[in-house]
Parts: sequence; C-alpha cells; structure tokens
Amino acid sequence: MNFVLKKLATLLITLLILSFLAYAAFEMVGDPVNLILGTNATPEAAQALREELGLNRSLPVRYFDWLFSFIRGDMGKSYIYRIPVREMIGEKLGLTVTLTLLGFALTLLFSIPLGVYSARREGSWADRFLTVSNQIVMAIPAFFVAILLTVLFGVLLRFFTPGSFVPFGESPGRFFLYMLFPAISIAIPRTAMTAKMLRSSILGEMQKDYVRTAYSRGHNRQTALRAHALKNSLLPIIAFLAATVAEMLAGCIVIEQIFSLPGIGRLLMVSISNRDIPVVEAIVMILAVWVMVVHFIGEVVSEMLDPRLRV
Repeated sequence: MNFVLKKLATLLITLLILSFLAYAAFEMVGDPVNLILGTNATPEAAQALREELGLNRSLPVRYFDWLFSFIRGDMGKSYIYRIPVREMIGEKLGLTVTLTLLGFALTLLFSIPLGVYSARREGSWADRFLTVSNQIVMAIPAFFVAILLTVLFGVLLRFFTPGSFVPFGESPGRFFLYMLFPAISIAIPRTAMTAKMLRSSILGEMQKDYVRTAYSRGHNRQTALRAHALKNSLLPIIAFLAATVAEMLAGCIVIEQIFSLPGIGRLLMVSISNRDIPVVEAIVMILAVWVMVVHFIGEVVSEMLDPRLRV
C-alpha cells in the first residue's frame, strides 16, 4: 500500500499548492469593500467592513483561516447576497453532478460496444468508417455539439424548449428529458475518444503471447478476443474513464450556459461577473478537488488491478 500513500501525499500537497494559488489570485482581483459599499463609502464604514471581513489581516493569515474553514465545510459568505456560500452551492451542485453522471453513463453505454465492435471487425469497412467518424467527432468541441443539439432538437424538432428547464420535483420525466440533451453533448466527444482507445487497447492485447496460445488451443479470433483480450484491455481504460468523469464536471460549466441549467457552472459565471470572490473561490476549489480525487481513485484502482503500472 506504499504506492497509495505516496499518491495520497502527492494529492494533498498538490491541492494545498493549488488552493493557495487560487485564493491569492482571486484576492488580488479587486477590493471587495468598494464592491459592497461602492466608491462613495465613508472611510469609517470601509474600515469597519474591512475588519468584519478580516481583510485587515495579512494574506497568509487570511488564506489559512479560509482553508481550515473550507475543510470544515464553512465556505464563507457571498459578498453580493450576504448568505452562506455553502447554501448557494448546495442548491446547484446536485444538478451538475447529475448531469456529469448521466453523461458518463451514456459514454459507457456507447463507447464500449463501439470499441469492441471496431476491434472485432479490424480492417473492415465498418471499422474504417468508425475510425474516421471517431476522428471527426473528437475534433468537435462539446459546446458546439450542444449548440447543434439545441438547434436541431430544440428549435426545429421541438423535443424540448430551449431555456425551459424543469426541476426534478416538478416533473421527473421532463427533468430527465431536458437533461438528456446536455448529457449527450458532453458524452459524444468522450465516447469517440474512449471507443478509439479501447479499440487500440484490444488490438494491442491481441498481439500478445497469451492470445497466440489461445489460438494454438483451437480458439478463433472472436473467442480469443472475448475470453482473453477484452478483460486485460479494459485495465488501461480505467484511469482514462476516471479522467472522463473528472473533466465532464468541469465541462458542464459551458454546457449549462447553453442549455440554461441552474447548476454550479452558471453560478460560477454569474459570480465572476459580479466579482463575488468567496463563491468563485469555493466553486474553483470544489472543481479542483473533484478532478484530482477522481484521477487519484482511477490511478489507484488501475495500479491495484495491474501492478505492472507501478513500475
């Protein structure tokens, strides 16, 4: 378990450095006192608010106070709305996580069968068509896919009304119908990448000695692929799938703007526009923790299943 401890130590150190850089960068954006009180505030009022917000202390002291509070779940108060940031984010995070997991489920649903089918039909017209299609799809950004889906299924075919998000509590069916198209937007590029990587992994395994041994025992190509190569070819994909989950959450920021989803991506954009620094800092740290922890889990699982990756 030493490799797990080493990776965990690296994760914590990286998060510590990242948190300080993010905090320091956003603290230098501007004076929140002027943002809250305006430029016509009296010096006495400005000084009182500065003391209330703790801005009269040095940057390292403020950083560690913010960090320890964040670890305890206290993310401070919004400069604009003067309510706890935790409450603001809590209302939005569930939607973004739901979108991420739905996109990931669609990626798994389509990428694994496509990758296996392409590897089984190596060199055929179907394999060549899928390979070219994957290259094209991988070059298309997720936000452009989202725009195309909005125009096609929202404006032309009217499967949903763009901008008319329906909360889960109001109508679960309409909620998932609306969420389906943003999830597809996120899933399409990643599906192409995963299918291509799985195909390459399977074909690499098919060249190894244990598959040749299976041939010598009377197995045909399809049986050897299904019974031997497929299992081993999935191991390198685990870390990539973890990266997919991590990056999908970050990718939701843009997709939520296009589909007018009230998630943390939309909240982040509004908070940046309003220079609501506590909200921005909290969301950036949540995204950073999510990305790095999911990567960490993927790497640890991969190395536990295949010890050769530790070398």
